[in-house]
Amino acid sequence: MAFKEECGVFGIYGHTEAANLTYLGLYALQHRGQESVGIASSDGVRLQMHKAVGYVADSFDEPTISRLAGMSAVGHVRYSTAGESGLKNAQPILIDCAHGEIAICHNGNLVNAQELRENLVAEGSIFQTTSDTEVLLHLYARSKAPTPEQALVESVTQAKGAFSLVLLTKDRLIAVRDPHGFRPLTLGKLGDSYIVCSETCALDLIDAEWVRDIEPGEVFIVGPDGARSLHPFGPAKKAHCIFEHVYFSRPDSYVFGQSVNEVRTELGRRLAAEQPVPADVVVPIPDSGVCAATGYAEAAGLPMHMGLIRNHYVGRTFIEPHQSIRHFGVRVKLNPVKSILNGRRVILVDDSIVRGTTSRKIVKMVRAAGASEVHLRISCPPTISPCFYGVDTPKRAELIAATHSLEEIRRYIGADSLGYLSLEGMLESVGSTRSSYCTSCYTGKYPVAFPQNEAAYLQLALKPVE
Repeated sequence: MAFKEECGVFGIYGHTEAANLTYLGLYALQHRGQESVGIASSDGVRLQMHKAVGYVADSFDEPTISRLAGMSAVGHVRYSTAGESGLKNAQPILIDCAHGEIAICHNGNLVNAQELRENLVAEGSIFQTTSDTEVLLHLYARSKAPTPEQALVESVTQAKGAFSLVLLTKDRLIAVRDPHGFRPLTLGKLGDSYIVCSETCALDLIDAEWVRDIEPGEVFIVGPDGARSLHPFGPAKKAHCIFEHVYFSRPDSYVFGQSVNEVRTELGRRLAAEQPVPADVVVPIPDSGVCAATGYAEAAGLPMHMGLIRNHYVGRTFIEPHQSIRHFGVRVKLNPVKSILNGRRVILVDDSIVRGTTSRKIVKMVRAAGASEVHLRISCPPTISPCFYGVDTPKRAELIAATHSLEEIRRYIGADSLGYLSLEGMLESVGSTRSSYCTSCYTGKYPVAFPQNEAAYLQLALKPVE
């Protein structure tokens, strides 16, 4: 069991193939969410939208794209972190109000969404979804501000937590990033067209040029009168999600100004320095462990081989056989290469352990393939606390490192040894001090406070950030 992906957002302004390029951009961001997908476009007069449950490639065809007319579009791939699954919570969310039509795509999580929602309901608002994102639209629709831009600023400045947003009106594309900069959001150009998206890999696919990151606390607006930026939020400490580097982002992306591939490889190098063990071969747990395993093998002077092969064609569900097959749930996704593992001392490298159940099955599988020893190495510290900022994590009681010692985890997983990268080693790998990144899942210290009743529900003892 690993952390599940968050969401991916994409927006483009001023291109004759806006919807098609948005489709391609979402294709590149599919790793950030596989639950649902949607695109909204503007022809300068009105907004059109198509949403579906499932993958990007299965949800759009040429006739569907052709109906999304116009030179501007926004899109979203979703994995639910707040709100139920299903089509009703798929994004973009499109409304028409006194300020005109607007479509919103959100990556992150608003920690004060329930409080805002209760106030809005008490004042007569009727919600159509259970998504925290809809709260922003109600605030926008109820605003008495004289312009749509001012109404948007009024609404987003009431939000607390993590939000990287792309929004579309009939004649404007707007990007907003929370003042802490939890989630990545980057700006690019394709000719004279502007693009905003979650990761640079989406720019690469469509041959767009990276310009810069949208700054924490920035509201970027591009419309008929050109591009400009507002900075309506008060000062706030940066709190970039370090797990973007550990797991979420694609290795070919640049996130928070750094190459994800280079950071992950350095995580592996430092892991080898901190947690060495005599062995014959380093084997990554694909796909997220590959970069760190490369760095580990390089630093340890050991060969790295793909001793586990991933089936990339596993869908969202599969039919299990009536007759029990040992390790079936893992084996349908991963299969060992016996010629690499048999008779060897194996170092398995992965990005994280959440509940420990998947790691346990993989270790058993590698032993069954003939490994004489199995040593598990993790390229981040133990995960002890849930995330409130847009990552789908279990409750604290379900996180194995929150309730068990290192030795207890090792025995449960069945490895000969278990080693994690230290927090200091992880921060050094990104070349940063603790103050620049959010490390709450490893420390239990949260940069943005959240409601006490929610904390009690998640069985989490709060620790203020020092």
